[in-house]
Amino acid sequence: MTTEARARTIRKRKFNARSGAELQFTELGFGGAPLGNLYRPMTEKEARATLDTAWNAGCRYYDTAPLYGLGLSETRINGFLRPKPRDSYLISTKIGRLLELCAPKDRSRQGAFFETPSRRERFDYSYDGVMRSLEFSLERLGLDHIDIVYAHDVDVFTHGTKAASDARIKEFMEGGYKALIKLRDGGAIKAIGAGINEWEVAEHLARAGDFDVFLLAGRYTLLEQEALQSFLPYCVEKNIGVVVGGPFNSGILATGPKPGAFYNYAPASREVLERVAGIQAICKKHEVKLAEAAIRFPLGHPAVVSVIPGGQRPSEVARNAEMIGKKVPPALWRELKAAGLMRADAPTPR
Repeated sequence: MTTEARARTIRKRKFNARSGAELQFTELGFGGAPLGNLYRPMTEKEARATLDTAWNAGCRYYDTAPLYGLGLSETRINGFLRPKPRDSYLISTKIGRLLELCAPKDRSRQGAFFETPSRRERFDYSYDGVMRSLEFSLERLGLDHIDIVYAHDVDVFTHGTKAASDARIKEFMEGGYKALIKLRDGGAIKAIGAGINEWEVAEHLARAGDFDVFLLAGRYTLLEQEALQSFLPYCVEKNIGVVVGGPFNSGILATGPKPGAFYNYAPASREVLERVAGIQAICKKHEVKLAEAAIRFPLGHPAVVSVIPGGQRPSEVARNAEMIGKKVPPALWRELKAAGLMRADAPTPR
């Protein structure tokens, strides 16, 4: 498939933010964590080739965060986007962590991000912390404004207990949230939301404030749809957009249930392996690859505006771009539901 033909398969979805701005998401977004040397070092040449592949395929939504490579991801995106017309893409970043200079031996996330600047992360969801974080992100990105800003990781997964998560949510809503509202009202950002790993926390925030978009990682996928209980219907009711991160659930919906497959950042349990094997068997029956069904599935929900799978290499980004445009037979979805492998109330792509 030619680059032009591939670009046409990545459709856009319009979304109106509460600021009055119209945001045009591409159904396939680009997740910037790999640009921070996630799990392995990436050369500058490879990083640029990966970004170029996404752009040439038609991707126009880019997500990053200070955490990703301790500033490295934002810096690499700066050089890539600088020559692009500012109205030709959407970019999101996150708040909640400030990066502080430190000795190389003390830098954060040494087992996750490699060859990064010597920085130590410090959680800060306060008003002043958010203002400082955005100032630093604007400098690293080389931008005058940011389209979407997410509060990053106020969930139990990150902070360990519900009490700790609740404390961070309280800190954010009493401080950082007010900063985001001020920045949105002033035009420095167009939309606000949160990027988190738990739909329950996302719903708590959605009901507590005036948010535009949530980035929900791994919690609305071909493997799990519990967010349909109340969070996603509430988003439809209140015109809140949802970006789905981690549509492959950390890998298993891309690799299949092979030994050592990962689910939710850890080796998959026997129960998960068996469930994925059942899903894969039905996909094979309909001549659809498991990963093709997984990347397409979330886009069936009316609240979902984009899906951002990870792409560690240009070849992976190109593969995702090919798959996002694949047609999945309606009979496949029906059979998954009949087999109890998908919620009966899950909307499916047409």
